[in-house]
Amino acid sequence: MKKHSVRHLTIAALLVAMGIIIPMVMPRITVGPASFTLASHVPLFLAMFFSPAVAIAVALGTGFGFFLSATPIIALRAMSHLLFAAVGALYLQKHPTLVLSKNKFVLFNGKFQLFNLGIGLIHSAAELAVVSVFYTMGNLPETYYSQGYMYSIFLLMGFGGLIHSLVDYNIAYFVANALSKQFDLPVFTQARKMEQQTTPVFAAKKEKLI
Repeated sequence: MKKHSVRHLTIAALLVAMGIIIPMVMPRITVGPASFTLASHVPLFLAMFFSPAVAIAVALGTGFGFFLSATPIIALRAMSHLLFAAVGALYLQKHPTLVLSKNKFVLFNGKFQLFNLGIGLIHSAAELAVVSVFYTMGNLPETYYSQGYMYSIFLLMGFGGLIHSLVDYNIAYFVANALSKQFDLPVFTQARKMEQQTTPVFAAKKEKLI
């Protein structure tokens, strides 16, 4: 048990470091006053495939890390990730088979993408709430106000943030799926065990019917 906890603590620390470093080195897509860094949420999404505890630790770690290295609004946006990370990790823990797909590409897995959309909506809504508070207080650059709330905040930050979340989660899934073939990622390990347990049952039922 102690070994398991130390392993997860080490993984959480590595993912926190990645979560802070990636926004500094990855390319950014800038649209008006908003900017989106490719793969910036991938470490936190990866944490969700381990456990709720790891996901919460990574969300808190990256949030506090940005308080030391970035502006308050960026740090609070990062801290808001705690909400979707906890919800997503708990759901995956209870429904691990969601990560398995009969299709070759997970992009065609309707249930998986529906989960992705749900997490993305929570993600973008939480960040939108943080940015809206700063907007109301007049603490954002002038470019946000010159283009109005609906465009610069709701459309760019809200809808743009949702698209960003959807893309990053799919990147995280492809990375996690590849890693799970060599290493123990609890959600994938549990999903495959459940699949192995149910397959003989379905086969036996089919044989009985014949």
